[in-house]
Amino acid sequence: MRSLDPFDYFEPEDIREASELLSAKGEKACILAGGIDLIPRLRKRMLEADHVINIQKIPMMDSISFISGKGLTFGAMTRLRSLEKSSLVQDEFLILYEAIHQIASTQVKFMGTAVGNLCVGTPASDLSTVMIALDAQLTIANAEGQRNVPLSEFYLDYYRTDLEPGELVTHVFLPIPHNGTGTAFMNLVRTRADIAKVSVAVSLSVKNGVCSENRIAVGAAAPTVFRASKAETLLKGRKINTEVIQEAAKAAAEQTQPITDLRSTAGYRKEMTRVLVGRTLEMAHERARLQDEEAHP
Repeated sequence: MRSLDPFDYFEPEDIREASELLSAKGEKACILAGGIDLIPRLRKRMLEADHVINIQKIPMMDSISFISGKGLTFGAMTRLRSLEKSSLVQDEFLILYEAIHQIASTQVKFMGTAVGNLCVGTPASDLSTVMIALDAQLTIANAEGQRNVPLSEFYLDYYRTDLEPGELVTHVFLPIPHNGTGTAFMNLVRTRADIAKVSVAVSLSVKNGVCSENRIAVGAAAPTVFRASKAETLLKGRKINTEVIQEAAKAAAEQTQPITDLRSTAGYRKEMTRVLVGRTLEMAHERARLQDEEAHP
């Protein structure tokens, strides 16, 4: 195993200090949270870092809290395992639990952080796909203050995010799904340990059988995880049935920009996007229908 190249190491004690270090040290400064992605990339010389800034000592960065009537918030040091075990996540954000639960490596879940995963910027992130479907909002801080950005607008291109020099993501907020909302997540992998060839997450709200709101996120089928906006438009305001679902699934597949690589061909990714969007919509609709029937017996 290759050793790491020498770098300067810092342990800031608050967000302002971390931001100032990022600004001062420039492009070759990296944030260390769980290290699941950063350390292997440094070893493989895929990334150069002259300065590593460890944020583990910043207080309250590993917290998970529920804001009554609003939603769930968690910090940049919150481990995947903590989210997986949270009863709040299991009860209110089922597909987030399902996406983390299917990760094969327990060690990855104990060490890796959700925010670290989101900030890598890979289009093959199941977590990004799920959180876009859940309408996640990021809090991004620098030495002067902070701003909030929808996760769906955070990804600019392959491995490129909206983070400016001196900025870091400090928290994620997930709003409570509306009554009558069903969610579903599916990915296509050869084995559980593989990176997904395609991943799809859906949030679907229905009232009296009619779609009032929906979000469809697709991963590993374009330079970034994206919302299938054409499919979402086709669904909204319509009574959900098999024909409508298949129409939306076809529209989602047409919006992909897949590539051919070692894991799959572009054509297969496009076709499986259609299949997975159809299946996730069916599952989400069934879950939403049950809630809708309870609310409107």
